[in-house]
Amino acid sequence: MKNYFRDGGLVFSVIALIALLLFMSVFTFMYSPDMFWVTAPFVVLVSGFAAGKLIQVTRRNFQYSALITDEIRTQNKTSLYSLPMGVVITDSERKIIWFNKHFSEYFGEEINYGTSIDIISKLPLDKLMTEDGADVKHNDRYYRAYGNTSADENEKNIFLIYFSDITDYVNMQIEKRLSHPVVMLIMIDSFEELFNSSLESETAHVTVQIDRLLEDFIAETTGILRKQSKDRFWAVVEERHIAKLIESKVKLLDKAREIQVNDRMNVTLSIGIGRTAKTISESEDLAKQALEMAQGRGGDQAAIKTTSGFEFYGGLSKGVERSNKVKARIIANQLIQLVESADRVYIMGHKFSDLDSVGSSVGLACAVRNLGYTAHVVVDSLASLSTQLIDRLKAGEDPKNSLFMSPPNAVDSVTDDSLLIITDTHNPLMLESAELHKRAKKVVIIDHHRKTVNFIDNSIIFYHEPYASSASEMVTEILNYFGNAGRISALQAEALLAGIMLDTKNFTIKTGVRTFEAAAFLRKMGADTVNVKGLFANTIESYRQRAALVSKAEIYKRCAIAFTTVFSPDMRLIAPQAADELLGIENVDASFVYYRSNNDEIYISGRSLGAMNVQLVMEHLGGGGHQTMAGAQLKGATVEETGVKVKEAIDKYYENIS
Repeated sequence: MKNYFRDGGLVFSVIALIALLLFMSVFTFMYSPDMFWVTAPFVVLVSGFAAGKLIQVTRRNFQYSALITDEIRTQNKTSLYSLPMGVVITDSERKIIWFNKHFSEYFGEEINYGTSIDIISKLPLDKLMTEDGADVKHNDRYYRAYGNTSADENEKNIFLIYFSDITDYVNMQIEKRLSHPVVMLIMIDSFEELFNSSLESETAHVTVQIDRLLEDFIAETTGILRKQSKDRFWAVVEERHIAKLIESKVKLLDKAREIQVNDRMNVTLSIGIGRTAKTISESEDLAKQALEMAQGRGGDQAAIKTTSGFEFYGGLSKGVERSNKVKARIIANQLIQLVESADRVYIMGHKFSDLDSVGSSVGLACAVRNLGYTAHVVVDSLASLSTQLIDRLKAGEDPKNSLFMSPPNAVDSVTDDSLLIITDTHNPLMLESAELHKRAKKVVIIDHHRKTVNFIDNSIIFYHEPYASSASEMVTEILNYFGNAGRISALQAEALLAGIMLDTKNFTIKTGVRTFEAAAFLRKMGADTVNVKGLFANTIESYRQRAALVSKAEIYKRCAIAFTTVFSPDMRLIAPQAADELLGIENVDASFVYYRSNNDEIYISGRSLGAMNVQLVMEHLGGGGHQTMAGAQLKGATVEETGVKVKEAIDKYYENIS
């Protein structure tokens, strides 16, 4: 480098000397031509020597630069070839132009010049050029690819890609994830009711079978199991075993169902799993939420709570009816205290209210009024499916103190001290008035539908009983503990009885001892079954439309499916009735009826007698409901597309239970 700067100075000096000699020669010629001819040979000699020296130095510099350039190219090639990572050069057509020895070691002998890079990765070349790199998997090994691009002498793009082997790092990450601890909470469903009439020896025999089942499950893992109480277990299992459990679709539930009590009832489990948590404590919190959700959906299922939502498995059997009414008594006492501290009470159900929604709301509102407090049933009469019941109740009341109130009026009059009771739904998207719920500071939920993920979570009391036949049955039990205030009129009792008869399909499904006890109480209050039957009467035109729907039904995997493209205001009532009627067909486990509404949405009604869980089918379509009664709404879908989606949901249901 010193020689280079020295030669550069010499070149500058020679050029300056030649310039000076030329200047002196011109000056001499102008003032003394004779003197010029005397000095000219000397100037030429000196200039020639200087020019020769200049050429020599310049040539040496060029030779030095060329030598350095060749040396750098050779070193680059040697470095790339022996670089401790795979290097490949491809053209814009993804053809391999050159690669080093590590690249061939990574990806095998099938790599050759002209081979497409696609045999390693089909990622676009620009994806492999990112600063953070792109991960590539090949032959069970993992690589991170980096690269840059340039143009050759023909101005064609070439791509230089580096592959770094990160298999050990990835395997460590995988092992860390698979060994992450996950908390499981396991509970025996309806333990008291299950062993209520069993001998001590039978109870001990069954509990031993359950204990052995869970111990065998844990023995196949690296986890631990602890029994917290007679019906509750706590376990910590590695993520690798949870993944296998899910892959088997939680067969643990099926094995538990094989255990029988007194040869008449099957044992079912509710399992809550807290997944993707950072700590065991956080995983336990998620597992508690999951277990609560599993029980809220009727039990006999596993709910997995992650940081992004819920997953469900199972939920195929009917729930065991609970005979203990202690909870109803406690709820009644708490409800009376809330009513006494409120300035007024609003009771509302779900949109397009049916007989159960209106009946349960009416029963509670009348009991609150009997206590001496202001109460109103919030309902949109024009959109209700229970107009006959509403009209019958309005006919016998004082217009100045109407029991019913429209949603807008309720929103305008609600205060911070008001109490809002929501019946027959716990889904905020299904409320009669979302604005009223938003403004109310004190909220109580009374519902029997299986719990959905997007439930109302700001309630003071969440009375949720998925084993109950209807919200009207739950309200009737509460009225038993209201004292004299629970003694409602015959017309109000008929409203509650109508709700029970609707959801039980005239005491056919989900009808237990408590259902008949509630009906007996209402009959004692003066409810007339003939009058209740009149609330289900339809016009002749509605009957014809229902008959037309039933006649068009097709059978698909033991499911009756029917639809109509004709819309009428009564279709919201006709479609569920048609679905109920289709259940009377031989070898039909469930029915689905769908139609297009006047707002261009597709409404689907699903019904079953318990052999198929239509709630799980409707959840695949974004809906929900109960095991025997569910529904869904589709936006932006045609009737033909809906038929395909319903069949796909049925297929997925059978895949999950197989």
